[in-house]
Amino acid sequence: MPSASEVVSIIKTHRITHVRLYDADSHMLKALADSGIEVTVGVTNEEVLGIGESASAAAAWVNKNVASYVPSTNITAIAVGSEVLTSIPHAAPILVTAMNNLHKALVASNLNFQVKVSSPQSLDIIPELFPPSTAAFNSSPNSTLYQLLQFLNNTNSYFMLNAYPYYGYTNGNGIFPIDYALFKPLPSVKQIVDPNTLFHYNSMFDAMVDATYYSMDALNFSGIPIVVTETGWPWQGGPNEPDATVENAGTFINYLIRRVSNDSGPPSRPNIPINTYIYELFNEDKRPGPVSEKNWGVLYTNGTAVFPLSLSGSSQIMGNATTVFCVAKDDASEGKLQDGLNWACGQGQANCSVIQSGQPCYLPNNTKNHASYAYNDYYQRMHTVGATCDFGGTATITSNDPSYRSCIFTGSSNSSAREGLLPPGAFGPVSPLGESMKLLVSKVRYVISAACLLIILL
Repeated sequence: MPSASEVVSIIKTHRITHVRLYDADSHMLKALADSGIEVTVGVTNEEVLGIGESASAAAAWVNKNVASYVPSTNITAIAVGSEVLTSIPHAAPILVTAMNNLHKALVASNLNFQVKVSSPQSLDIIPELFPPSTAAFNSSPNSTLYQLLQFLNNTNSYFMLNAYPYYGYTNGNGIFPIDYALFKPLPSVKQIVDPNTLFHYNSMFDAMVDATYYSMDALNFSGIPIVVTETGWPWQGGPNEPDATVENAGTFINYLIRRVSNDSGPPSRPNIPINTYIYELFNEDKRPGPVSEKNWGVLYTNGTAVFPLSLSGSSQIMGNATTVFCVAKDDASEGKLQDGLNWACGQGQANCSVIQSGQPCYLPNNTKNHASYAYNDYYQRMHTVGATCDFGGTATITSNDPSYRSCIFTGSSNSSAREGLLPPGAFGPVSPLGESMKLLVSKVRYVISAACLLIILL
């Protein structure tokens, strides 16, 4: 893994402005000093009981992991545990006490207005997610979850939600199409509609967030905003995990970025943006479980992208601005892209050998990716003699270098993508609410140091 300072350098290179740590790693917190990056620190599940049982332990935790770093390190939130209600239910009765103890310690340090306290929860706390309008927590007015919502409401904090359409799809027994989980447009005959509200849901992600809002409504809490503290899609899986692919991961993440960046909310809360952390920045090659569990990272550890990634202003993923590239438009139709690809590789005499099976630019194996490479190769060779970047209206000029892994687009000066790139099998996720929300991207849970970041792009 990169050192803490190297991780921060990668974060800065990609102009990421918010990160989440799964603990309060001192090396990371020191490295993040004077960066301006907003940081969410984490109380580990192992620490929850002690902090819940002792106000002095909570005060010591805040002094050690928050007060001693601010204001140099811009800590804005504490995430208490990870899915405590479902992963360590024996600690659930003391969770809200732990949160209260931490909040009181922040008040004592005059940090309670800068640093919010919340606790990330899994969607497993909602037994039935669809239709969203009838969703409800598996809880009662005397439950820990009810007390948690009371705490969030009283402290003007927000609900931290881990929402994974990947699992919603793979565990859904084929009820919903994969395009719905991947944010892809659905034909009119397959639209997902809540029969009670008649709201149309264009993605499983929106439905998951709305189900959580309706669940809070059912307990009479309607003013608590949601921040999605984890979401993503694995890009490699085992023999029984056919949906964990580079193509699906790239599709999900790039559509997610576009969805979150439009600053709108789900159908029931259209004016409340869905601040979201992408899980995760790097892979976790030593993580136990299925192959997919190890392969959620969007970057390799040298900072290059696992798949083409449209992170706004991300210079190392997207390249530099000294060269322009000709790439396929996001909204171009499949048919027109195929026509353009056929022309570029045929009459246009583009070098299309690298988009063949087994070659560096074959994956993701889709028409848009292949067309982008072919369009650009043709354009780089021919624009000096009058060639344009049009291809029937399916292409556009960009200053962002689309190179990724060992797929180097013609004209790229991205030496880091050529040198030191890890092979495909090597291992590479917001701010608390602001006036305008954009994307939160996530960074990995370290196997060695236990630190993990979630990152937001604003």
